[in-house]
Amino acid sequence: MPNTIVKLSNVSQFFGSVIALQDINIEIYPAEVHCLLGDNGAGKSTLIKILAGIYQPSQGEVRFEDQAVRLKSAKQALDLGIATVYQDLALVPLMSISRNFFMGREITKGWGPLRYFDVTTADRIAMTGLAEMGIQVRDPKQLVGTMSGGEQQCLAIARAIYFGAKVLILDEPTAALGVKQSAIVLKVIAKARSRGLAVIFITHNVHHAYPVADKFTLLNRGRSLGTYQKQNIAREEVLEMMSGSAELAEMESDMNEYERDSTTKNCPSLSEASPNDN
Repeated sequence: MPNTIVKLSNVSQFFGSVIALQDINIEIYPAEVHCLLGDNGAGKSTLIKILAGIYQPSQGEVRFEDQAVRLKSAKQALDLGIATVYQDLALVPLMSISRNFFMGREITKGWGPLRYFDVTTADRIAMTGLAEMGIQVRDPKQLVGTMSGGEQQCLAIARAIYFGAKVLILDEPTAALGVKQSAIVLKVIAKARSRGLAVIFITHNVHHAYPVADKFTLLNRGRSLGTYQKQNIAREEVLEMMSGSAELAEMESDMNEYERDSTTKNCPSLSEASPNDN
């Protein structure tokens, strides 16, 4: 088995008295898709912000390629090869595909104050990068705003891969997409894994996660419910843990008791009925 590329040991994150994460242990390997599952408030966003260098953990250790690191900025994480694609994608709709592909890292021609954006080279690289992910575009000068949601996700992923990502963190990439567009993104995730990247796929949709996942880590209220190999856990088991069946059963019991109490109060027994009711 290859060495881990990212390893979290007993990582906790506190915001004052609020415990966002508690004793999280996760190992991420190259060429695998590791799905991070959990409902809203489970701690998924906090965890990826630690890996992206936005938060520094209150406790615990983060290791990258077997070296302890303390990521103090998003740039530091990106320089190491940890790229995060957020839901908002950081794309400019009124700019071309190639302009968005190289935004902030423009390739230029010329010298000094006469340098200018190398459109021809940028167009070629952007087209090639998208084609490698299975996305065919007619014209790299096409405005990004005219692309579908799935195509925009793929553009953001292809951009991260081109600029040297070793770990690709995808924050709910299929959340706002339909079935067909989600399928496109899932295929791109599988292609990224085949290229040797470690993919951390954050989602609350088990149906999207299960087809491409190699491992699942489930979070609940800032704590880990465990990490499972795909071959050792069925989709139905993941769904059951995600739905919180025990909590739902307890809630249903409480609601039934509440309804019985309400019925008793609103409907007095016959012995308590007024004689005039007979």
